[in-house]
Order: sequence, then structure tokens, then C-alpha cells
Amino acid sequence: MKIRTLVGTLVLSVASIGTTSAAQQTVTLAVDNMTCSTCPYTVKKSLGQVPGVKEVTASFEGKSATVTFEDTETSVADLIAATTNAGYPSRLATEKAEEQAQ
Repeated sequence: MKIRTLVGTLVLSVASIGTTSAAQQTVTLAVDNMTCSTCPYTVKKSLGQVPGVKEVTASFEGKSATVTFEDTETSVADLIAATTNAGYPSRLATEKAEEQAQ
């Protein structure tokens, strides 16, 4: 009986190793080329079209966009590509802060 339980536990453990669960992530991007108050609408639209994006806010004043997304459906690189392709190159806001500190 103990051997059967042990084998069952091992099978369940091995099966769960290959399982990936989606996790929502939220990142803030520093967005370049936002020169007027209508630019955030274009940035928001470009990010909203990326599969897996759940929520987007964009700020002209902060020259930034905050994005919540499913990490199994998209990546930060995809988000950056979306804004860049729309004419607004971006990077993680933490990278911008590091650049300014140097």
C-alpha cells in the first residue's frame, strides 16, 4: 500500500513539473517620442492589440505606459516591439532610471 501511494505521488509530481500556469505581470515602460497629449492614445492602442494584454494606461506627462499582461501569451519584448512599430520606442522604466543615474 505504501509503495502504491509513493508511486502515485511521484507520478503526480512529475506531471506537475511540465505544467506552466499563466501569471499576470504588470510593467511600466518609458516611452519616447510622445510629443503631444494625443500620443498616449496611439501607444495604448498599439499595446492593446498585443495578445495577452489585459490592461493599459498611458501617460503623456510621465512619458510612460503601464501594461498588465499574461506572461504565457506575450512578453516585455513584444510590448516594446508594439510601441516601437507604432513610432514610440520604449524600454522598461527601470532601464531608463539606470541610464539617467549614469
